[in-house]
Amino acid sequence: MKAKINFFILVIVSLSITIGCKTTSKENMEAQLIDFIKKHDSLTVNLSKEVNLASWNAAISGKEEDYAKTEDLSIKLTSVYANPASFATLKAIKASGQIKDKLLNRQLTVLYNAYLSAAVDTAKLNAVIKLQSGIEKKFSNFRAEVKGKKLSDNMIEEVLKTSVNSDELKECWTTHKNIGSLVSEDIIKLVKMRNEIAKELGFENYHTMSLQLSEQDPIEIEKLFDELDSLTRGTFVELKSEMDDYFAKRYKINKADLMPWHYQNRFFQEAPKLYKVDLDKYYATSNLEKLTSDYFTGIGLPMDDILKNSDLYEKPGKNQHAFCTDIDNEGDVRVLCNIKPSQQWMGTMLHEYGHAVYDKFIDRSLPYSLREPAHTFTTEAIAMIFGRLSSNPEWIKTMLGISDAEKAKIAEDCYKTLRLEQMVFSRWAQVMYRFEKGMYAKPDQDLNKLWWDLVEKYQMIKKPSDRNAPDWASKIHIATFPCYYHNYLLGELLASQFSYYLTEKVLKQSDMKSQSFVGNPEIGKYFDEKVFKPGKTLYWNDMIEQACGEKLTAKYYAKQFVSK
Repeated sequence: MKAKINFFILVIVSLSITIGCKTTSKENMEAQLIDFIKKHDSLTVNLSKEVNLASWNAAISGKEEDYAKTEDLSIKLTSVYANPASFATLKAIKASGQIKDKLLNRQLTVLYNAYLSAAVDTAKLNAVIKLQSGIEKKFSNFRAEVKGKKLSDNMIEEVLKTSVNSDELKECWTTHKNIGSLVSEDIIKLVKMRNEIAKELGFENYHTMSLQLSEQDPIEIEKLFDELDSLTRGTFVELKSEMDDYFAKRYKINKADLMPWHYQNRFFQEAPKLYKVDLDKYYATSNLEKLTSDYFTGIGLPMDDILKNSDLYEKPGKNQHAFCTDIDNEGDVRVLCNIKPSQQWMGTMLHEYGHAVYDKFIDRSLPYSLREPAHTFTTEAIAMIFGRLSSNPEWIKTMLGISDAEKAKIAEDCYKTLRLEQMVFSRWAQVMYRFEKGMYAKPDQDLNKLWWDLVEKYQMIKKPSDRNAPDWASKIHIATFPCYYHNYLLGELLASQFSYYLTEKVLKQSDMKSQSFVGNPEIGKYFDEKVFKPGKTLYWNDMIEQACGEKLTAKYYAKQFVSK
């Protein structure tokens, strides 16, 4: 996951300094914008770095004082964006239509959207900051307690994957969901606060605002998710039946009695261990850090400097998830993980350092506000194309040294595993996207019911008959990374699009399944020149068209994973 400052959730207390200009004549608009940007950067560049550092330290420690510092700095930073006079200046420049220089016009779009998201009562924005920070602290410090022992997320996942005792599985799954009850009321309050602010800015609700201010059309996103539902449903029905047969046998129960805790994951967002191949055994004695470093160095994207600045192992109070953050848009890129020697964490390392090399190789001579990925989902695509490699038999053979015979033995199951992973994740992403869309449209509805209705429809998992709890609230993204999850699925589509382009146009080959790109600097060169260096200078679909010869499409994802 890519962690960046969300300007909408930061803000309060206007600074006394206003970024403005004395004249608004159309002839001088470009000069005025240049002056605005210069003053804006003088106020925000160092503060942005301080906020990111404070947020990083809070994620590592879980300490109250670190979260408090993050809040204070966030308020100070985003007060820049909440200044009405500054926003009025930007509006006048934008309305003039006089910005003809492409680079300046792109900066205008990016800054205008950032200022628009904060153009409301600063007291309301301040309340959002504080409430979200409090929720994040609860997540960071929560540990599920089972039989008097506190278990980390990694420990819960291990039980769900390995136990065949239905009672034990149910206890672990249910106990982990207790975080939902601790935060659900705060999340609903947060949703209403975000909606109130969005409506003040002229949007239907926060979900709609989030998409539009990130240059996505809500109608187009809805159509794409409907198309993906149609494309994947039949394949998923077949795979789900196969899974249910397997689990009924594994747990010695009837298929009709399978419950959410039987699918080897807290949310059924990752593929269960369905096939005979045991990919974990290849990583059990491996150094995941070295494998990650060797791979990226081999394709011409060295990242040892990022590795040294990262925090990769479990600690009390530490954020239990994984993310990458660019501290200063100058090269200080860091990754947080909680790695164990497993295929899942190998995939996570490759995923997060995919984000990291994207950030690292953005052209540093670009204007500060454009030293970002083209879109949040384009960096997800890069992370995903690399993350998929942890189950790629060619990658395992080359990087871990297994024999050709061993590779041939596991190849088919590896492909089936990746296909299953994609189908399972695709259906889970449908739940997340549609739940958030529905929640922001009607936050007072029965959200527990909405959640389980969607889980049953898209993931085809039955709601426990006696359960009425805010299980939706146990997913941290809903609170702290709102209206983001659909970008993961868009990233998967683009990852497949990149994969086909690289195979056919760069490597001049046709065998998609065997591509691991190991030791091929042409891969790094392509990404560096076509995707990374341009940063945010192009609208995301223009970047994709320039890099792939066509705009974003679902056809390559369907070709790779839906068609047999």
